Parts: sequence; structure tokens; C-alpha cells
Amino acid sequence: MTEELFREDATLLECRARVVAVDDAGIVLDRTVFYPVGGGQAGDAGVLRLPDGRTVAIADTRKHPERPGDIAHVMSAEVDAALRAALVPGLEVTASVDAARRRAHMRFHTATHLLCALVPHAVNGCSITAGYARLDFHMSEPLDKEALSAGIARLVGEAHAVSHRWISEAELDANPGLVRSMSVQPPRGLGRVRVLEIEGVDLQPCGGTHVANTRDIGDVVVTKIEKKSAMTRRVVLGFAAPAAG
Repeated sequence: MTEELFREDATLLECRARVVAVDDAGIVLDRTVFYPVGGGQAGDAGVLRLPDGRTVAIADTRKHPERPGDIAHVMSAEVDAALRAALVPGLEVTASVDAARRRAHMRFHTATHLLCALVPHAVNGCSITAGYARLDFHMSEPLDKEALSAGIARLVGEAHAVSHRWISEAELDANPGLVRSMSVQPPRGLGRVRVLEIEGVDLQPCGGTHVANTRDIGDVVVTKIEKKSAMTRRVVLGFAAPAAG
């Protein structure tokens, strides 16, 4: 199984690793800082640096479809055959995440937790990218864009600590209210579940990457609210445009 360094430290952007396998799904490493798409969050991109200085562009990261527990680093289509041939099992590489993309994911993902605290309804859809984030809430009542933006700004300004810990599956079963999502359930079978806590604001299972304090989210606002169905309200988040001048 690929050692998932990003689970414990989302600020870790680089690590040394060894190639385990290369196949149609991508490059499997023994350890990685690359987050694979999941839980609504997009996968990381970046590069793998070889000992001779050449770099392999990684366009996406996904859970390997045929190797449970392994992560596939998806090569860019521009990587040539000679470079692909150099990626043999046992080769030591440096895995380096696209820092700007990761930072955007961390800011948006943490902001969606603030949104969950402001809208007390179950979530039935989620998407977190470097350009925007959205949550679909199972509800029929209207939502106010300006009020939600103000609520997010307030929680950002209050500088709440953000941390994670692991609980047992039995603890989760004893507290079913922790699960807010109707569409993405916490992974089972490992005996433990990762929970994300924003002190005094939110606590729920989550395996994504987050900032360490709500103040690090910065200027995130609600850009759109849509009525997707009779029982679904979609809230879209974006980064606030910088002030003119």
C-alpha cells in the first residue's frame, strides 16, 4: 500500500519515494505527498524528479483501480517514451506537488466545512477544485448569498484552529450525526476513520487536505446559489477578486 503522507501533513509538498510499479493507470510509489481524487476533492498535480534531473509531469492523481491501497500518479500525455522507459521499479524519485493547486484545494476544502456549519442540512453533492468549490444541500428553503459570504468571512476572521484525528469505526457508529454527506460515506474496513475538526465550528469525517487555521482560508465568497431541484440548493464558492488599485 502507498504510504499516504498527505493524510498527516497537508503542508508537506515534497518527499523522496521509490517506484513500485508503472502501468496504464500511472506510476505507483511506495510513499507520496500527492492526494488522489476522492471525497469530492480533485487530485494533485506536480512532477516526479529523477536522479539525473529529468522531470515527469504528473497531470492527476487517483486511487489505483486494480491495486487496492495503492495510488496512481497519472503522467501527462506529453511525457515521451524514453522518459517512461526510465521509470523502473526501485528507481528513487522526488515527488513534488504543485504548491499553488494544493493551496487552493486546502483553502476551498476548509471553507466548505465552514459552509456546512452555516447551513445545517445534509450534503448530497460536493466538488472541490483549484478554481472553485461547491456543495449541494438537501433542502428546499432559499439561501442568501450575501449572508453566507458574511458568515464565512466572520468564521475566517475568528481564526479557529483546524486539526484532524482518527477515531474507531465503532466511535463513528455511536455518533452517526457526525456524517453530513449523503453522497460520500467515510471509507470502511480499516478500523479507523479520519475526522476533521474546526474548533468550536465543525466536526465530521473527512480525508481531504485543509489549512491549519480558518484565517488561512483568506477571502472566499459565495459566487452563486442555484436551485438544482425541489430538494437541492447548490452553493458555489470562489476566491474574492482583489480590490482595484
